[in-house]
Amino acid sequence: MTTEEVPMQDLESAVAVIGMSGRFPGAPDLESYWANLRDGVCSLSTFTEKELLADGADAAEVRNPAYVAAQGRLADADRFEAELFGFSRTEAAALDPQHRVLLETAWSALEDAGHAPLNAPSRTGVYMGGSPTEHALAAGTDAALAASIGALQVRILTDREFLAPWISYRLGLDGPSMTVQTACSTSLTAVHLAVQALLLGECDTALAGGVAIGSVRKQGYVHYQGGIFSPDGRCRPFDEKAAGTVPGSGVGVLVLRRLEDALADGDPVRAVIRGTAVTNDGSGKVGFTAPGVDQQTAAITEAWAAAGLEPSAAQYVEAHGTGTELGDRIELEAASAAFAGGDSTGTYGGVGIGSVKSNIGHADAAAGAAALIKTILMLENATLAPTVDVTSPVTALRDSPLRLVTEAQEWPDRAGLPRLAGVTSVGIGGTNVHVVVQEGVERPARPDTASHPLVLPLSARTEPQLAALAGRLASRLRDADAPPLADVAHTLRTGRVAMPVRGYVVAAEAREAADKLTALAGGHRDTTTDPRGEAWLSGEEVTWPAPDGDVRRVSLPTYPFAGDSHGSLTLRRPPAAAEGTAEAPDLPAPAPSPESELEATVAELVIEALDLNGVADLRQTYFEAGGDSLTAVHLAGRLRDELGIDVPIQLFLEPITLKDMTNRIIEMKQNGDADGALDALLAEFEAES
Repeated sequence: MTTEEVPMQDLESAVAVIGMSGRFPGAPDLESYWANLRDGVCSLSTFTEKELLADGADAAEVRNPAYVAAQGRLADADRFEAELFGFSRTEAAALDPQHRVLLETAWSALEDAGHAPLNAPSRTGVYMGGSPTEHALAAGTDAALAASIGALQVRILTDREFLAPWISYRLGLDGPSMTVQTACSTSLTAVHLAVQALLLGECDTALAGGVAIGSVRKQGYVHYQGGIFSPDGRCRPFDEKAAGTVPGSGVGVLVLRRLEDALADGDPVRAVIRGTAVTNDGSGKVGFTAPGVDQQTAAITEAWAAAGLEPSAAQYVEAHGTGTELGDRIELEAASAAFAGGDSTGTYGGVGIGSVKSNIGHADAAAGAAALIKTILMLENATLAPTVDVTSPVTALRDSPLRLVTEAQEWPDRAGLPRLAGVTSVGIGGTNVHVVVQEGVERPARPDTASHPLVLPLSARTEPQLAALAGRLASRLRDADAPPLADVAHTLRTGRVAMPVRGYVVAAEAREAADKLTALAGGHRDTTTDPRGEAWLSGEEVTWPAPDGDVRRVSLPTYPFAGDSHGSLTLRRPPAAAEGTAEAPDLPAPAPSPESELEATVAELVIEALDLNGVADLRQTYFEAGGDSLTAVHLAGRLRDELGIDVPIQLFLEPITLKDMTNRIIEMKQNGDADGALDALLAEFEAES
């Protein structure tokens, strides 16, 4: 369907997905995620006893005959490019891995939409949700961590209620910011709320999604007869052998705008959300954790009514599909009632149904985002991806308008209607969500070659990252569907954050640009130079010329994060030290004078609070060292509680070195200076924590 064929009334109530990003088991990006889905790959991991014990698993539990050593694991979830987001190493180590990964994914989603993450549109809202984590639980019971950085700071850095506000704060987004929690349906509920906020005018752009990283460790689970987890580490939705789900991890973020705004502003439109709805089962089910039929059906029919369409227009539904006997049976009954009358005369007969949980496990709060992103990728590629590990579809499908997709199939188009699908997510506690999604609108084709050579600027934090970025962009420009070079140049100039390590190439068509970018990735500069390109290379802020004619933002490879491991807090004990090792004996040290001991103690507190490398860093001012108001209050509190020194907050604001500040603090101790106003300020913060 082209832009010209979209009725105006549909434009007014439709929302465009202009960008998205995600990481899932076996897939560090959406390109590999789609390849796995298309090829029917099961990305669930199994672990050896040695791997589990090395990651801190309990030996007795692992050797339990009912223990299943399987998980949908997110690799490198402990890594984080902290400096890019303004976190010190101490803060990054305390920050929950869910926060770290979600921040990077939000950044990538905005870049995918063609918007610079630190210069996103005004009135951008954030709607996110997350899962309970081992890191947060361990942090909440870690007295040493609370003593080190403060109980309030521990909560702010680990509690999932701050998932959305951290994104808003670090990316400078000033629209509504709220954390959503509806258990397994969390991230699709977040999408629903974001869509409603856009249609009500509460924001003009929205980030929506969720994250689930229960633990970064390799771990399995104990299978209990009658429980929700699979006895063999595989999830088989809608299969006669289905016996449970498998815990999974993941993160997914979508960038949304009203469709008419996205089209007018030249945003990419990856898909269109036509309608959404949320219901709850109330008491109409056998138990609190059980799903219910009627309100699942209602969520589906209400969403399609909001879209102005009949459910029978659907060609595919991405189900919640946990692979549990009760959950699958009730969901099939609900969906069959909603999609009754679906087209059975199409290429394959019936409405296709599937579940991504067979590929990646149950991603809990991120499950809905994983399902919606899968569906959008299928729409973009006009291909239905299979539900894997299914050999005997349940007999209930025989009398249903639904058919289980078990092999990759072309998604045929049809006259008069675009490709349309529904996505369902169901949460423990009864919150049901359904989203109607349509393929993206087509736009008139444009010339691939620019009217004159264009500067394509790139930047990163390190040389290896710049090389990686250049290589990925070169590959994209060699694709058959590579975007017009003028759009590429426009997106690189306006849709990326300028970083210190820079490069550029000059080209007039995609193949030439790809070859030069490949050379740049290999460390070879473009021999063609440009004055603005040279200014860019030298670190200047460049004012790029206005583009010739109409240009659009396009989806291009996003920033190649390369952060260090910042670990994760755990409730498990670390593996025992190897036998035969012994700690070196403590040697007696000369007794320090009281003055030097106080100086060393104060310096140590300052160094620890600001995550400095040592006393040499005390030559910086407080703010040069990365200090902020919250850290100042915490440091002042420790100085008071541990050393009996009342330090006025104003001292941290003075343009003096940390060494001089340390000397001033020592003088206060010796002279007995005090600031009574500090007590009230600290009491206020402590009360909030």
